[in-house]
Amino acid sequence: MNGQARFGARLAAAVADRGPLCVGIDPHRELLGAWGLTDDVDGLRRFTDAVVDALAGTVAVLKPQSAFYERHGSRGLLVLEDAVGRCRDAGALVLLDAKRGDIGSTMSGYAEVLTHGHPMQVDALTVSPYLGPDSLDPAVRTARVHGAGLFVLARTSNPDAAIFQSARLADGRTVAQAVVDQVGRWNTPDWLVGDPAPDPASYADLQGRWGGGTGSFGVVVGATLSELDVDLTGLRGPVLAPGLGAQGGTAADLVRLFGPGRAVVPTVSRDVLAAGPDRAALRASAERWAADLAR
Repeated sequence: MNGQARFGARLAAAVADRGPLCVGIDPHRELLGAWGLTDDVDGLRRFTDAVVDALAGTVAVLKPQSAFYERHGSRGLLVLEDAVGRCRDAGALVLLDAKRGDIGSTMSGYAEVLTHGHPMQVDALTVSPYLGPDSLDPAVRTARVHGAGLFVLARTSNPDAAIFQSARLADGRTVAQAVVDQVGRWNTPDWLVGDPAPDPASYADLQGRWGGGTGSFGVVVGATLSELDVDLTGLRGPVLAPGLGAQGGTAADLVRLFGPGRAVVPTVSRDVLAAGPDRAALRASAERWAADLAR
């Protein structure tokens, strides 16, 4: 693992230090306009610089959406690459929201952003399992070798997600439940697979609210679901819960859905980003969410 603690351990330590909030970096066309910025690489860079300057030193996880950088071509990806490095240098974990999903060498190629020495090395990556569980094996192997993490789409809260995710398999489980069960099989407590024993002080939050330990492989479950219709008991890893703020999810929904002991990484994007371009306002908005989540 090249001397680096596994993602699950790094995530637990970041949550203990900074709280669980994850903020999405989503520079879509409408938001650039709302900030008074041009919809080009210059506007993209100004937006990204403001978010990174405001939040990378205080937020546990930053989640840039790859599509909004890719749409600007190679120069947009250079902005993303620079931002990823600056976020990590400031102590934030970087979760690249790219929802990659393919097979064989193609999936291995997508997973290269998890490797040490990659020019855009990130801490974790979102992936899609819908080409079958074996399709993600290259990403799982890469993550294990380099101490990185994956968040696998399981039970998302977009309106028609249930068409596929709630479909039943021959054994009676839903597709979403099969995804959760598969990810659970990938997880083993970090200190049983070669990591140093956890430091008691930095793991105080992990031992309490995070249920005594978490693996490096998690699932995506929307915070706006009316009810939790998957069993997370055997997951042994974190839950990425998007949908807070503009999409209607609240801190109370996290407790309602997941209870107080689950390792949940709540994600806010538009509700924080709407406070820009003023850096102080962005930071204050993130701090309000962090305080709400801490209650």
